[in-house]
Amino acid sequence: MTTDYQYEKELDRSVLWIKETPPVSPSGVSRFRRWLLPALVAAVLLVLIIVLAASNVKTSNRLWSVDQKVSNLTDVIRSLNASLQHAQETAKEVQRLQSAVRNNEDQLSSVSEAVKQLSVLNSLSRSVASLKCSLERIVNNSSAADGCCPLGWTLFGFNCFFFSRESLSWNESRTRCDGQEAHLVILNTDEDWDFVTRHASPELFWVGLSDWRTGRWEWVNRTPYTLQRRRWVPGQPDAWTDHGLGPGDEDCAHLHKDGRLNDLHCSPGCTISARSTASAPEHT
Repeated sequence: MTTDYQYEKELDRSVLWIKETPPVSPSGVSRFRRWLLPALVAAVLLVLIIVLAASNVKTSNRLWSVDQKVSNLTDVIRSLNASLQHAQETAKEVQRLQSAVRNNEDQLSSVSEAVKQLSVLNSLSRSVASLKCSLERIVNNSSAADGCCPLGWTLFGFNCFFFSRESLSWNESRTRCDGQEAHLVILNTDEDWDFVTRHASPELFWVGLSDWRTGRWEWVNRTPYTLQRRRWVPGQPDAWTDHGLGPGDEDCAHLHKDGRLNDLHCSPGCTISARSTASAPEHT
């Protein structure tokens, strides 16, 4: 027992005591190294974020620019579609006009053919009138110098006269005379005056005398007229405006019941037509 106790005591004395070294506080360099890597990582991430943000802005701008171009292109396409539609409508209208022109050409051809036939009829009518005139000369034992007048016309001197009782305006009467290769009567000689007034009285008839064109009295063939008061009703012409027959004053002359001239508004009345018995009748 004693031995064991001594042994234990020796063991107690021979125990190695180890003293822990007190912790050493890290220096500034150690702290810098410790935070260097996270700081670098954070800086890299920040740079990446900034680069990505800038790239995003550029991409967004590019996308906006592309969107604008697409929008403009869409407007251009719409405009082109509208222009194409208008062009198609124009082409259809041109086709319709071409069809109308072809129809008009056909109608004009028909009218031209009708005019040719009318010309043939007029030629035949003149031939018949000429034959009738020749027969009348033979029957009456007269010479060719005496001339011939159409049916219903009266021969006097070298002219044929027609007294129409149809109520027409002065201009309508002039047009009607032109259509018959004649003209409203022109009275140059006393003999013509006497013949016309003798057949016209007591009716009212237009004559080929007016001042509507220049304000001066002239015949329908534009021959100047010298005013002769003895041929006019006293106080005439007076260019009266209170006639109630329309605008304008009295620009056309007619034969009054007493065989003298009177100016009147160019409204409906009766007509005296005259044409020469020569081969070339006079026109206005």
